[in-house]
Amino acid sequence: MNDNIEKLRIEDAIFTFIDVETTGLSSRRARVCEVAAVSFRGAERLGELSELVDPGCPIPPECTQVHGITDAMVKGRPAFGAITPRLLDLLEGSVLVAHNAEFDLGFLCMEFSKAGLKFPERPVLDTLSLARKNWKFQSNRLGNIAAELRIPNDNWHRALADVEMTRKIFERFAAELSAAGAMTVADLILKSGAAPRVPQKQDTF
Repeated sequence: MNDNIEKLRIEDAIFTFIDVETTGLSSRRARVCEVAAVSFRGAERLGELSELVDPGCPIPPECTQVHGITDAMVKGRPAFGAITPRLLDLLEGSVLVAHNAEFDLGFLCMEFSKAGLKFPERPVLDTLSLARKNWKFQSNRLGNIAAELRIPNDNWHRALADVEMTRKIFERFAAELSAAGAMTVADLILKSGAAPRVPQKQDTF
């Protein structure tokens, strides 16, 4: 199925932009406390998910300083497993797009595993890899790229805001790469270098 997705013309493909906020940097020790995803085909917005998640553990103060999410904000919120059906619906038949995708994929695979599920294998495009390989920004951090491209970066480090920034950055990248000859999803993956993929064999956490 992924081969068929990769053969699609860019304008015909569904791209799902995704981001997680977490209680730490290690997917083996930390948990997701917020997830957002938005799906597009061309200019058509197909669906959206934005949820605070109860991580089942305290959020360290140093993490709250980054994303602003507190223990009080996630108290009473659903566990990650409760939102997986909605997330799976958004991911169906789509290309995953994230900034520093390895980080997000690591946490998503971990959370799905803890819920007794396997994160679906999908083609992945990483805007960080695209930026490093094809442009020379002063900094390749998400908010810095957005600033250089004059894309609003308000609420940077909250999941939905980061997803929207990633989408707008990706649209700029895809337009420039299309003008240079990229026609298909596979062409974009090639332009990103060694793009990450959802592992076929996922660890049990």
